[in-house]
Amino acid sequence: MRKNTLIKSAAWAVLGAALLAAPQVALAQTATPAAAATRPATSAFEQDRQAVLGMAGQFKVKFDFRETTSFVADYTPIAAKVSGGYEVVRVIEDTGRLIVLQHILVVDGGDGKPVVVKHWRQDWTYEPAQLLTYVGPGKWVLKAVPEVERKGRWSQTVWQTDDSPRYGALGRWVYDDGVTRWTSDETVRPLARRDAVRKPVYNRYIGVNRHALTPLGWVHEQDNAKIGLKDGKSVTFVHEVVLNTYSRSTEFDPSPADVYWAGTKVYWAAVRKAWDDAAVKARGLSIEEEAEAGSVTGPTLMGLAEDILAGKKTTDAAIAEARQVIAEETGGT
Repeated sequence: MRKNTLIKSAAWAVLGAALLAAPQVALAQTATPAAAATRPATSAFEQDRQAVLGMAGQFKVKFDFRETTSFVADYTPIAAKVSGGYEVVRVIEDTGRLIVLQHILVVDGGDGKPVVVKHWRQDWTYEPAQLLTYVGPGKWVLKAVPEVERKGRWSQTVWQTDDSPRYGALGRWVYDDGVTRWTSDETVRPLARRDAVRKPVYNRYIGVNRHALTPLGWVHEQDNAKIGLKDGKSVTFVHEVVLNTYSRSTEFDPSPADVYWAGTKVYWAAVRKAWDDAAVKARGLSIEEEAEAGSVTGPTLMGLAEDILAGKKTTDAAIAEARQVIAEETGGT
């Protein structure tokens, strides 16, 4: 599988461990435009929608990851990892009950020219009927959500840079004491790139995600337990707190991100649908995880987008190849 030339070494050097490989999921394609016509006419629903939409814009970002307390005698927490850059967050779909936010990083390539990196994607679905849930290495299961559990709640789905799945969960937007925030249920998640590349003793997270709007933008907070096997038993090695801060900024030019998206959005829409179709067909997904890219499909799918921009492939040709790659890697052929 060829290397992804889009994610250049300079970009990784700037972002370091902060880049996400890409929340458990309500499939983006399960919501249709027709849903907008039947969305609940409640002020609470509209308030929630505005909270989600409030995360769009252009931001200076800071990623702060800190292991805190060890729960295994011979494990020493690693040093804190802090990095940052600039990120554009665009609304790429809004049907009422479904809002899709695409993150695109804009970083200095070292020569004064910006490097654009398609980053993670978050889908917000109101009262989702199903969730694509991470259950273990390389495996996600599409689970039905009982009506009593989904009523009035939103799922957040996070996807990798190549739109393969990562994690997601249900939660509820609340507005207590002047703070607008969404807090997830406790969720099992695969390792992010920052940890996976180190080949640590733990192999997954169990954690809670919180998104809260601030006067300057918003924050993504995580409380994680890092879980693995010791002497054949599942144990918590260490706790971690994460604070990813998004502050609205005019310090950078967002146009390179928008140019990238304008040239590849048709391709990526087809890729998203291919992933959703594969998950619906198999009632889940099986895809090999890869430390650098998140999933083994990452280098090829990201590289095809770059080929479109470079004029090496037509959008139709790239879509056809992407569909074949997803089918092959998920056992669909």
